[in-house]
Amino acid sequence: MTDADDVRRIALSLPETLEKEAWSMPTFRVAGKMFVTIPDDLTSFAVRCPKYERTELIAAEPEKFWVPPHEAGSAWVRVRLAALEDLDELRDIVVDSWKQAAPDRLVDAYTSPDRDERC
Repeated sequence: MTDADDVRRIALSLPETLEKEAWSMPTFRVAGKMFVTIPDDLTSFAVRCPKYERTELIAAEPEKFWVPPHEAGSAWVRVRLAALEDLDELRDIVVDSWKQAAPDRLVDAYTSPDRDERC
């Protein structure tokens, strides 16, 4: 099962990512833009997600994806760690969020270390 330490490790493995505490929780940023947060309950994490995609994700897999009421107006979605299939799925979700925040120069140069391919 994946946990908050896996989220941290994957986020920090991405180019130019920094960890910064905000709202009493760890946040991960690239080029000053936040792309992952780990709420203090450590059972989920939040990532960037366009609202139109978020609705589809939640409808398709409500056991995995959700949005707390106070984040309903944001372009973020929460992910339940216990519902993830494996580390590959976790990595895909974190990398997708990173790509939404990272400058084009980083995204264009990024090569997945696990798959030896450009993403």
